[in-house]
Amino acid sequence: MSHQFPATTRLGLGGVALLLVLAGSALPATASPDDAAPGTARSTAQPTVEEQRLDRAVPQEILRRSGFDALAPHFAHALEGARGHAQAERAVNRHASALWQRAVDRAQGRGPAAGDLSRGDDRPLYWARLALSRELRAWKPRFGLDDQQRRALHTALETSSRGQQDIRYPGRQVKRILVTGFDPFTLDRDVRIGNPSGASALALDGTLVRTAEGPARIEAAVFPVRWTDFAEGAVERALARHLPYVDAFTTISQGRQGRFDVERTNGAWRGGFPDNENLARTGTVPVTDPASQPQWTSTTLPYRRLTEADTGRFPVYDNTEVTEIPAGTTQPVTRPHGPTPGSTARAGGGGDYLSNEIAYRATLLRDRMGLTKLPGGHLHTPVLQFGAGNENPATGEVTDPGFERNRSDIVRQVRTLVKTAVSATR
Repeated sequence: MSHQFPATTRLGLGGVALLLVLAGSALPATASPDDAAPGTARSTAQPTVEEQRLDRAVPQEILRRSGFDALAPHFAHALEGARGHAQAERAVNRHASALWQRAVDRAQGRGPAAGDLSRGDDRPLYWARLALSRELRAWKPRFGLDDQQRRALHTALETSSRGQQDIRYPGRQVKRILVTGFDPFTLDRDVRIGNPSGASALALDGTLVRTAEGPARIEAAVFPVRWTDFAEGAVERALARHLPYVDAFTTISQGRQGRFDVERTNGAWRGGFPDNENLARTGTVPVTDPASQPQWTSTTLPYRRLTEADTGRFPVYDNTEVTEIPAGTTQPVTRPHGPTPGSTARAGGGGDYLSNEIAYRATLLRDRMGLTKLPGGHLHTPVLQFGAGNENPATGEVTDPGFERNRSDIVRQVRTLVKTAVSATR
């Protein structure tokens, strides 16, 4: 199986920005049958494109082999027991946060594995979130729920189960690092796919790394692979309250085969590759105050240090290439050494998909908040490949020793790269 993408679609969607999150709460207790609302109806709302993939054999196997298959029934029972909107809101937040905590705990070796699937696997979190989302969409409470309330519950489920509500740092005695990652994507090509950026977020969330300047705390979160969420400001809402207080941040996603890339320049252009809802969007990245929107933003990560240090198995490149329409012309051209003055963006170093967009949005937010000296930017991981003989999505297994080794090596190197980046800050 190949994960290669068109040159202008260097997705980097395994994207993990340096947003690490605290882990560690137990799953909520199952609601008592006495608390249930008998006769709760089912909504006629149709599952989303992502939720419909749940019924395939591979997602069900991943959920079963990780023990995450039990979470949606517990959640549905809690919803049925809610006697009002406030109680439903508490149930959604509790179960969504517990899902994130369970995924982080599993990845970091705390508690039972509850299945034979590797602890470091990011896929159970993704599929379990969709299972909860489908239960919430189908739920029709007897007390009534208007469209705005239902949307708010889905937003709470999304943000809490992605670690976005759990980012907390100790006092200023430690440096603060923020990392973000992405969900799996291109699942209609191969539904077995995982995302090493999401796996890195789970492995790093709430952890300490030791540097010559002292300890640094990493907090992490993950983002969806959906154009609509980004257009609605999901990245800015999650990051704005934290950027003024961190010492460094990085968004992370999955990029090319066999290499890491530190993306030097990000472009304000969407190239139209379909997202996880099979929606395509082409045009300028939509942001607030478009009149002041730049065509390009730049990394402030210590890219020379990151490319020169011995951080692991895969080479790390300072990627300066972009695609632009030069000033006064109409046709796009590739520039190996970055954009020229007055040009219009058609692809950043990270391509023209959502990994480029999260890097563009995060660094634009940094600049608009006056944090121009804050180290931040985007890191592309190698593509997470299955082992030899297991490449065919139609006949392959959901995991294999090569797949596990590749993910472990990528995650380990991400940790070292983050440590190297923060060691270079003052």
